[in-house]
Amino acid sequence: MLWIYKPDVIRGDMDSIRTEVLEFYAKQGTKIFDESEDQDTTDLHKCVAYILQSIPNQESNLCILVAGALGGRFDHEIGNINVLCRFSTTRIILLSDDCLIHLLPRTHHHEILIHSSVEGPHCGLIPIGMPSGSTTTTGLQWDLSDTEMKFGGLISTSNIVKEEKVTVQSDSDLLWTISLKSQN
Repeated sequence: MLWIYKPDVIRGDMDSIRTEVLEFYAKQGTKIFDESEDQDTTDLHKCVAYILQSIPNQESNLCILVAGALGGRFDHEIGNINVLCRFSTTRIILLSDDCLIHLLPRTHHHEILIHSSVEGPHCGLIPIGMPSGSTTTTGLQWDLSDTEMKFGGLISTSNIVKEEKVTVQSDSDLLWTISLKSQN
């Protein structure tokens, strides 16, 4: 049996979709929003904005999972990470075949529950937007204690999850990344 996923909406600047694919989905009833006039935002930005506009009274437990967001062109990956920062009050998870990334805003104390059957053990914390003058963690092999992190200095890469719960407190926004286990 052939399974075809039919998206409700295709939104973007349409520079990378083949005409026959666009026509196929349009015939299936998918709404097409061509925003080729807007070259100042990425396709992901356009899609997240659409989701947020479409949900009345946005609930705080909204989570947007973006599959295929990593592993391609580096400038696209950075653009996707920028979307995390631009929509910092919305939980957005960027997913690839081997890891996931999401933003930990400095305004919160974070408790990350680790699902060890699918996540880990490798993880990292990367300051984004500005250096971190103070980051403290628990649950990692190499916990941070009031540690300064910045590009050109220390960033927490190749760390190891040791507990089912990791806590993170920082004075700057951080990217949390954790490896995903192969499900073959």
